[in-house]
Amino acid sequence: GTKEGLCSFPELLARVSEVDGLLRIRFTTSHPKDLTRNLMKSFARIEKLCPHIHLPVQSGSNRILERMNRKYTREHYLDNVFELRDTCPEIAITSDMIVGFPGETDADFEDTLDLVRNVEFDGLFAFMYSDRPPAPAARLSEKIPAHLKRERLHALLQLQETFTYKKNAALVGSVQEILAEGVSKRQTAGSSAERPAVQWTGRTPGNKIVNFHVSGSSACETASAGALVRVRIEKALAHSLWGAPENAGSAAGGLKGDACHAA
Repeated sequence: GTKEGLCSFPELLARVSEVDGLLRIRFTTSHPKDLTRNLMKSFARIEKLCPHIHLPVQSGSNRILERMNRKYTREHYLDNVFELRDTCPEIAITSDMIVGFPGETDADFEDTLDLVRNVEFDGLFAFMYSDRPPAPAARLSEKIPAHLKRERLHALLQLQETFTYKKNAALVGSVQEILAEGVSKRQTAGSSAERPAVQWTGRTPGNKIVNFHVSGSSACETASAGALVRVRIEKALAHSLWGAPENAGSAAGGLKGDACHAA
């Protein structure tokens, strides 16, 4: 870090973006306390930086955040989210949440639901708390019964699913540049002996999963993981999207030529 005379993380991202041939940059989990204004501005300044951030909040209750020793408040977290969206309106924000932390009351859990309603995350990874000795939380009293943790997890995931689908549905009709990750090992609907269709999967810059068919006898030979594919989004599902490659009439279904670039 800067204390050791090294560059800051935003400076590192800027330097990495100068590498020739590198088309996308994405970094993984960021702690809310490390989300500086300069890092937020990186999403607007660095074209290669994907508009997605995973920002674990863990709880929407200030009382529980303090018990977790998270070093921030819900107000601080919300301020960061709103500033991120002001800086980069298209940014996708995902998070982690723990329900049933020792001492979590109904009011604490309602604070969590309220935060989810305020943020409208693109996606959420939610878990029931469990003791993990020797973590300090394992020594806390006021354990939450298992059935109540399950109820809260179910309620949280149900709420989040409405926002995940809403975010996905907003992309229907748009053309997204998808980083192809791989091909399904089984044939799917739309294939035939003359024009086999292979289902591919990849991710948008905002890290949303997109599935699409590649048609043509040479599709398997010319397509490759790591290709960037322009895909028109046709359908939104609960946790993924479905689309069709532009120039889908070509042998590789848009996986080569002007619609595709090496990653």
